Amino acid sequence: MGPLEGLLYGFAVALTPTNLLACFVGVLVGTVVGILPGIGPVGAMALLLPSTFALHPATGLIMLAGIYYGSMYGGSTTSILVNVPGEAAAVVTALDGYQMTRRGRAGAALAVAAVGSFVAGSLGVVGIMLAATWLAEQALRFGPPEYFALAVAGLLLLSRLGGGTVLHALVLVALGLALGTVGMDPVSAVRRFTFGSTQLAQGVELVPVIMGLYGVAEILLIAESGVRRAQVTTVRLRELWPTRDEWRRAAAPIARGSVVGFLTGLLPGPATVLASFIAYVLERRLSRTPERFGQGAIEGVAGPEAANNGATAGAMVPLLSLGIPFSPATAVLLGALTIAGVQPGPLLITQRPEVFWGVVASMYVGNAILLVLNLPLVGLFVSLLRIPQHVLAALVLLLCLVGAYSLNNSLLDLWVLVLFGLLGYGLRKLAIDPSPLVVALVLGPIMERTLRQALFMERGNLGALLGRPLTLALVVLGLLAVLVPPLVRLVRRRPLAAALPGPAR
Repeated sequence: MGPLEGLLYGFAVALTPTNLLACFVGVLVGTVVGILPGIGPVGAMALLLPSTFALHPATGLIMLAGIYYGSMYGGSTTSILVNVPGEAAAVVTALDGYQMTRRGRAGAALAVAAVGSFVAGSLGVVGIMLAATWLAEQALRFGPPEYFALAVAGLLLLSRLGGGTVLHALVLVALGLALGTVGMDPVSAVRRFTFGSTQLAQGVELVPVIMGLYGVAEILLIAESGVRRAQVTTVRLRELWPTRDEWRRAAAPIARGSVVGFLTGLLPGPATVLASFIAYVLERRLSRTPERFGQGAIEGVAGPEAANNGATAGAMVPLLSLGIPFSPATAVLLGALTIAGVQPGPLLITQRPEVFWGVVASMYVGNAILLVLNLPLVGLFVSLLRIPQHVLAALVLLLCLVGAYSLNNSLLDLWVLVLFGLLGYGLRKLAIDPSPLVVALVLGPIMERTLRQALFMERGNLGALLGRPLTLALVVLGLLAVLVPPLVRLVRRRPLAAALPGPAR
């Protein structure tokens, strides 16, 4: 089945009444999650993960993916109208979007953001269709050594691209890998790090960890900040059409942001946040009048909004083609596939084409639904900000508790939720991104399994693994990502130190 035939088959799957309803529910929830500052897309996906257990794998994944890219739309709405980013990737949009609102051009900013997101999402579907199918064909040549090296390289790259210091990221990676070893050994069935607890033999579940790090931690921050109400700006439907000059200035940034976002989504780390920052800096440097940025330049809205939506599509490529998540959101999607008994990876296209092509086609359908929803109903969505934050926090906390307990009907998951909620709160106070911990928790069992398989193949010779060209290249790439930046800083300091005058004698 070629890419075009596969996409047509995917539309046949995505447009069935059940999958269409799942797509609508997903993008609607994603929009609301993006508008309301709080739980975020990752926490919302983790909350709704138990509801997908009774659904077909394609239906469940379509709904969860809709929350992922739908939250990008919602985040831009509150960033532009009230300068309150509902999602981290929308922080950059607020720089120029809110200034446009203050100048009376809020409608134009919202329209450009929505159209840019739709264009980027549509182009991202084409990118997934081409890149994921090609990468899946190449990945059929991968063996356990290559998968182990890919996971190691991904974690090392994540330590550089996560936005914090390398030391913090590596500590969180180590913690995530350690948590991944808790439970029953997959080969010998020996209990590891259970300390005599029968419940710990099941291991540490991903869902309560994510809900704690992102959901409960955000609730604690809301409780700390006190009761606040946002001042909402109203926008009439007739004000949503930009001028011809605004369309002209936004067209190229939308195209560039779509490409930048998709390519950034292929990398480990918070792809949507990185993509929006990269697109903003790129547009500012390419502009002939960079002084307009920060004062209401429509390019500063169009580029980042296209980029963060393109990044959501790019992040799906390594998940669907290799079965390896590079972000917390795709880690939740991997958990949904695993629970449903679907093995993600290079054989997904041939073994479960309805899942692969159904999800890809649903992303186009979902972006079209979002375009229809977000422009006419923008006033209704923004009115959600009038909900008192303490009411919202109590509701989210209740959903987190019910969602965590419903996984295994185990009190252990509730304790995990609470402990990681406190840990997430502490990390947020210290401005440390918890993404490396989540990704390491998912990749840890994959690394352990593939390393054991690789050592079995090479009869215990670890050095023979590096004799494989692709394995060596991936490990070297990861090491260079960690070692080169500090070496460059060291080289730059030496000439500076030599140029400074010495002490007088």
